[in-house]
Amino acid sequence: MRAAIEIAHLSKTFRTGKRALDNITLTIQPGEMVALIGASGSGKSTLLRHVAGLTVGDRDPHAQVVVDGRMVQAQGRLGRGISETRAGIGFVFQQFNLVGRLQVITNVLAGNLGRMPLWRSLLRRFTDDQRRVAVTALERVGIAQCSFQRASTLSGGQQQRAAIARALVQQAKIILADEPIASLDPESSRKVMEALAGINEADGVTVVVSLHQVDFALKYCRRVIALRDGKVMFDGEASAVTTALLRGIYGNNTDLDFGSLEADARPEAADNNVAPEGTSAAASRAVPRMLPALA
Repeated sequence: MRAAIEIAHLSKTFRTGKRALDNITLTIQPGEMVALIGASGSGKSTLLRHVAGLTVGDRDPHAQVVVDGRMVQAQGRLGRGISETRAGIGFVFQQFNLVGRLQVITNVLAGNLGRMPLWRSLLRRFTDDQRRVAVTALERVGIAQCSFQRASTLSGGQQQRAAIARALVQQAKIILADEPIASLDPESSRKVMEALAGINEADGVTVVVSLHQVDFALKYCRRVIALRDGKVMFDGEASAVTTALLRGIYGNNTDLDFGSLEADARPEAADNNVAPEGTSAAASRAVPRMLPALA
């Protein structure tokens, strides 16, 4: 079976000399729902932007990113036909990327633009069938009643679900969601994650979502990839992720939100006055625990 996403030897070095990605090699299979976790600056957003072809990596002769069998980039250059490739990738941004003055349904209909003639897209000449599909997409994410409101009147959680509906209309085979619940309250976060999980389960769409909230990652995703300093430190089943593992990778001074995972942590170490393990030592043991990609 052809992989949904194949990343090989991908690195990204900024002009400042900071290395945001460090020799990333990953394979994600069709239909997976994967959580990409890490503290601020770990490389999550940068990695997603490279997968979407929104930016290119270093010119390593072995570096490449392939999505659904199509070359997104290789050796620091975008692949041919990148516009067509991007048409199959839905990108959900942290800040929604909706046009606030336009109606919600018009924003959702924008998911068709990659498949429309230029003149129709400029005039926003959508067919009745396209409008019906857009309303159905809004129904699936639970905000069909907001279809004819200005996007700016929606709450943050509703705007994010409208962005997910746009990816549905786009007929994306792969959805990349970059911190989609970072600025949302717990209830709105739950609805957004349930919308993504529902699309993954019902449509078989591959979903990769970057998250700060560990408990949401473990609840909705079977596979977790943990990044630190642009490197993959853990890649495996969500059931294998523990507070001790993450503290070993990130230390105690991290902005990751452990949520209920922290509350469920076993108290033995505290009761026995065991000193927390050093970051480098625990992280070195986390990498050998990496598991193969889930089918």
